[in-house]
Amino acid sequence: MANPPFAWAAGIENTFIPQTRPGLRALDEYDLAQHYDLWRGDLDRVAGLGITHLRWGVPWYRVQPAPDRWDWRWVDAVLDTMVTSKGLEPVLDLMHYGTPLWLEDSFLNGDYPERVADYALAFAERYRDLVRYYTPLNEPTVNAHFSGRAAVWPPYLEGDDGYVRVLMQLVRGMGRTARALRAARPDVVFVQVEALGWSWTSAPQLEARVAADREDEFLAFDLFTGRVDPAHPLWPFLETHGVRAAELEELQAASLPEGPPGSLILGTNLYPWSGGEWVLDAGGAARRVGELRGEHLADVLRGAWRRYGLPVMVTETSARRDIAGRAAWMDATIAAVRTVQAEGVPVCGYTWFPAFSMIDWDYRTGAGPLGEYLLHLGLWDADFDEDGVLQRHPTPLVERYRAHIRGAGE
Repeated sequence: MANPPFAWAAGIENTFIPQTRPGLRALDEYDLAQHYDLWRGDLDRVAGLGITHLRWGVPWYRVQPAPDRWDWRWVDAVLDTMVTSKGLEPVLDLMHYGTPLWLEDSFLNGDYPERVADYALAFAERYRDLVRYYTPLNEPTVNAHFSGRAAVWPPYLEGDDGYVRVLMQLVRGMGRTARALRAARPDVVFVQVEALGWSWTSAPQLEARVAADREDEFLAFDLFTGRVDPAHPLWPFLETHGVRAAELEELQAASLPEGPPGSLILGTNLYPWSGGEWVLDAGGAARRVGELRGEHLADVLRGAWRRYGLPVMVTETSARRDIAGRAAWMDATIAAVRTVQAEGVPVCGYTWFPAFSMIDWDYRTGAGPLGEYLLHLGLWDADFDEDGVLQRHPTPLVERYRAHIRGAGE
């Protein structure tokens, strides 16, 4: 299989959790990082990299502030500039976590799958000439963890029962979203993004734990693509936590509709903290230690290709390191992509994400001032000036990424 055209991309962090409660602050990255006001400059900067694609998301809670009301004005302006003026192809995050404030119980609302599909259809019909590449829902596994297991995001469930309940609702919504998008634009390409990782062990008694890690990472994608039945390795887990065979049959019937070759891409999100080595401590308990190296991305891409036989794209990667550390990660991960491409793995893109400093998710659970939560993962570092404007400052990584895009990386 020939490698598809390669997309060099960047991304703008677009997590939206607008709901608050005591001890939990709203987490809207566009608001906190001032993208709502500074978007023109942000688009100028990323377009100047020479990228072809931009991962960017829509704040559903803002464009649909009430069940019967829509406000597209800001999105209209940004997408027109992005596509028409800057020549960037959006890879559109329809759902980067949160739901509108009016949707009671968030993902557990019985109408959620229908509501999110209605939103997707309204968006796709409005922007059918501007957007072809869609992510129905970003990182469903992470979403289900924070919403269903860790009780940090709505609907604030805890434990494995909550995790499974939320995950099943997310996947129902993803299936309906995919069908709505294909109805609006038959040539749609789905870039379904998953938070993947890589674990290993030298302890034979922990090999099952490593295998379980990999199955967990792929469960949402397996559900979305109708690959889960009672023979699936994680069916006992699902059944234990309340899923019945009839639900799987219903989910398979409403899962991602089959499309032409190349219309489904598996997006891979990988960071240094996305894995490590499983070891036994002195007390005999299993724990994971260390971080990934950039070259581990090659193992992840190979594994995804072997499992699904689908084109893969690096949809997020960066490192919580200083400039030199980020540069080393960039070089190593791009080298990993080139390595597996030479082996015949159809890697169709690479995304540095985010392009700019973002606000650490710890802001939601914290109490300190916003400046304490700046997280520098990007090509541009940011800080607040004396007027409270979050100024973006180019680092040497900007030119380094340009050089890679030009094919002259060091």
